[in-house]
Amino acid sequence: MLPMSENRKSWTNWSGSVIADPELIRYPKTIDEVVEIVRNECLKRGKYLRVVGSAHSFTAVAASDQVLMSLDGMQGLVSVDAAQQTAVVWAGTKLKRLGELLHEEGLAQENLGDIDVQSIAGAISTGTHGSGVRLGSMATQVIGITVVNGLGEVMECTLQSHPELFRALQVSLGTLGIIVQVKLRLRKAYVLSYESKRMALTDCLTSLPHFIKENRHFEFFWFPYAETCQVKLMNEADDPIPTNKVLEYVNEKLIENTLFGLLSGFCKIIPTASATISRLSASSVPVMTKANFSHRIFATERTVRFNEMEYSLPKEAMTSVIREMREAMERERFHVHFPIECRYVAADDIWLSPAYGRDSAYIAVHMYKGMPYKRYFEVMEQIFLRYEGRPHWGKMHTLKAANLVKRYPQWQEFAEIRKQMDPNDLFMSPYLRELLTNG
Repeated sequence: MLPMSENRKSWTNWSGSVIADPELIRYPKTIDEVVEIVRNECLKRGKYLRVVGSAHSFTAVAASDQVLMSLDGMQGLVSVDAAQQTAVVWAGTKLKRLGELLHEEGLAQENLGDIDVQSIAGAISTGTHGSGVRLGSMATQVIGITVVNGLGEVMECTLQSHPELFRALQVSLGTLGIIVQVKLRLRKAYVLSYESKRMALTDCLTSLPHFIKENRHFEFFWFPYAETCQVKLMNEADDPIPTNKVLEYVNEKLIENTLFGLLSGFCKIIPTASATISRLSASSVPVMTKANFSHRIFATERTVRFNEMEYSLPKEAMTSVIREMREAMERERFHVHFPIECRYVAADDIWLSPAYGRDSAYIAVHMYKGMPYKRYFEVMEQIFLRYEGRPHWGKMHTLKAANLVKRYPQWQEFAEIRKQMDPNDLFMSPYLRELLTNG
């Protein structure tokens, strides 16, 4: 069911940063029911509609005060072609469930992010990504899309059948139609080894070329006001490695979630303790290795809630941007203890992908839920923008259409496709009007 606020009358996203009061909430179970809702509950009544997955976007991209649709009733595998290593899946399928279903068929996605609670359609539509400079965002794994457009028409779309529409649909923010099925390019199930280690940030930055070249997946977390960072490396391995369940529970449940949650609550009460807590967290970074099937390695449990902003930057800008971020933190002395997450993603040709046309460095900043974040995010965003940054569509940012049009070469082409697919602006909320059309 959709997350609702305490008074049970309003819908809210995961972090509580967005609240909406939808007139109607619908849970279709078939494509025909989706078509019925579009035609009779929206088009005929002049109501706009938004589709929500797991409410993990920090912006209002999924919010609606009119009609809100959840595809939670449309989950699972539609068909699997083991020989071609492809599968058609229902759009509402959660990534965690999808990983297990594909594993049963001897298949896996080539890459995932570190959260697996999102729906597959929501993840691709907002440009969700993992790590690995030779690997694209999740949307690059899509080879076919079935969508219900703004007229209630069902369309099947591939790169071969509708090349321009397909590139627009891969990352579309749900503004071209309701994605109901997705065809994925897969690979045989495989094992990943995972290594977490501590390292001085200066040494990590010096070693970036080596880490990028020598590892399938590489990311690092650096802690404000601390010299130590966490380096995460993942590579393909032959077999799973039995883990110490007690040690794994201590590291991933008690330290990274329970203890960090308690420390975060302390920072909320006494913000001036944030720098000390950040250094303490850096000193307790787990040093460990493990190996398991890929879908069980990618994801990390997150029970401590936060707000987040993330920007895609040119790959070569990583070190310079981090240097400016550190200088700004020392100057402003923000009360922040959450680490900054840094990853790399391969270039793609998807029109609204933040990685369009360039190998990208992604940098994400977080603030504990309930702590002031606007000034911190504002200062960091200004740094990102100086380096041709593009915001992650599901994370907080302040950009509007007038600024975004300069950052996406195919912006106008996307706008033309959108009007063709949704001539009555059925999928345009007030937030999206400002984001995509200047209101």
